[in-house]
Amino acid sequence: MTIISLMKQVPLPSEMRMGDDGLMDRTKAKSIINVDCSYALEAGLQMKRENPEARLIVCSMGPPSFEESLRNALAMGYDDAYLLSDRKLGGSDTYATGLAISTMLKHLGFGAGKDEEYIIVAGRQTSDGDTAHVPSQVAENMGIPQATFIETATLTEGKVEAKRIIEGGYQMMRLPTPCALSFTPTGIPPRRASLSGTIKAKASRFTTFSIEDINLSDEKIGLSGSPTIVAKVTNIKSERAPAKMTEHGDVEAFIQSIASGKNTIEAKEAKVKKAKKRPEGFEEVDFRGGASGVLTWAEVANGKITQPSFELLTPAVSLAKSLDAKVITLLIGHEVEGLASALIARGSDEVIVVEDARLQEYLILPFAEIFAEVIAERKPEIALFGASTAGRELAPRVGVKTSSGVTADCTALEIGEYISRKEKRIYAPILESRRPTYGESKLATILGFVCPQISTARAGTFEVPSADESRQGVVSHFTPTLEEKVFASEIIKTVRGEGGLASLDSADIIIAGGRGTTADGMEMIKQLAESLKAQGVKAEWACSRVMVDEGVAEYARQIGQTGKTVRPKIYIAVGLSGAVQHIAGIKESETIIAINHNANETIFANADFGLVGEYEDVLPELIEKVKSGFTFGLEVK
Repeated sequence: MTIISLMKQVPLPSEMRMGDDGLMDRTKAKSIINVDCSYALEAGLQMKRENPEARLIVCSMGPPSFEESLRNALAMGYDDAYLLSDRKLGGSDTYATGLAISTMLKHLGFGAGKDEEYIIVAGRQTSDGDTAHVPSQVAENMGIPQATFIETATLTEGKVEAKRIIEGGYQMMRLPTPCALSFTPTGIPPRRASLSGTIKAKASRFTTFSIEDINLSDEKIGLSGSPTIVAKVTNIKSERAPAKMTEHGDVEAFIQSIASGKNTIEAKEAKVKKAKKRPEGFEEVDFRGGASGVLTWAEVANGKITQPSFELLTPAVSLAKSLDAKVITLLIGHEVEGLASALIARGSDEVIVVEDARLQEYLILPFAEIFAEVIAERKPEIALFGASTAGRELAPRVGVKTSSGVTADCTALEIGEYISRKEKRIYAPILESRRPTYGESKLATILGFVCPQISTARAGTFEVPSADESRQGVVSHFTPTLEEKVFASEIIKTVRGEGGLASLDSADIIIAGGRGTTADGMEMIKQLAESLKAQGVKAEWACSRVMVDEGVAEYARQIGQTGKTVRPKIYIAVGLSGAVQHIAGIKESETIIAINHNANETIFANADFGLVGEYEDVLPELIEKVKSGFTFGLEVK
């Protein structure tokens, strides 16, 4: 058995700078091992402990400077290290990266059909891109099963049992080998390298490959070979007015401040977006090749269509209108046809239903195969997925099957055009997918040149369309060809609570605790949420990543870049510092209220109302005020 850890070295977001070309320059930024990848490295070591005969190798793709991180992995206990480094790989998108890494693995002797036993372990995502694409793309290129968002995994007698985080709970899965696993940063923390390991690693040799060494053509790698490009990067600016602050933990004055009305920024005259001046003599290119229509995925959980799937219909309808095309939604499951009417009422023109008793629970291999078959038959120009745990692994796997690039975690989607002055061409119409990146400090515009142009939409960003029950649409059926091998992975059990993510989607008030609180503080936060519920308010509690890491709360409650994005009417941040990763998950909230003992914390710069005081003093008083009828300015029907 060989355990292969995929590792990436990433730049510190705080040291990234924007170049003269409007794109990000990482050349002078200090780099570290990507956090999620360090948890995957540890997961591999844990499997080795239970399987002493296993060989551990670590693989990476990047510049020669990655040697430092590879030696760190060797110092931790890995046996061999391999680096794919070639200037021709510069500018590769995730599709090209997945292709390159899988080609290197095949060169090393791994690949479907060769009867070898191996497991690929990787981090869930990288901090510079946050796409979570590459593990899925490598798995599809290798032709092996996969599971993502894994917290813990054990290898016994050639089978992997893994705990997979899902919305509102978790799944226990059993996978055959070979397989690929990507790990969340909530598993076993990575160990420090020993002194003897560090000394050994310094003397160790590792292998560096060029693309010629592994027989990789430059046709589908690098900037020119990637199906997507970064067209533009801009700074993200806060649109909130300065917070109305209350000092000294004065709860009465704080309540009066909220009662005085919403904290709104003075409206500025909207700037009229000027159309780009088209250069004369340029050829206009329609690269779609006859593809037409917007395809969306209706994810089903607990017998219901998930809220992010309904949210998808808002941008889908807008895009279809711009393209004079139809919205087609793919609904996969067992006895799900009755859900089609809700999709039509919210904007779908056609719902394609795939019914199979084996598909009652989402499984990536059959679902990816179904999408590939539907796309081959219908030829949509755009395909949209919700950025759920399932959508974030499914979209890139479908992308490899269709040779399409994928843009992750989008907050804006619209139709535009791309002017290539080098080629003297204008590509139109084209999907402009915008997504926050580099620690949520920048907004990147991504373009794809292969249909379907695939994007995932960040949950909580788009509103659910209003239902029009009189709206007419078509319900059709599709029968895929599914071989038995696509059911190689097994779901042992699924655990979903009534609370957690499902309730966070619909809550009007969310109270969250962060690093500045303790386990006792989280109990008070829960009490505040319960008190609001008793007043008839749809309230829920949540937390930042550190509270999950410390075992105080489950991952389903985590808000932020690596957790959940929410858009409640009121978000109350207790003991939160205001890191950009957390702000990413709450910025769509109508009103943000911050409670912290440090008046200089960043959270106040992103809030509408602030209360400076010790939460131990403030929360009990707020709970009593709520019991007396105070609801943070929210009207209760």
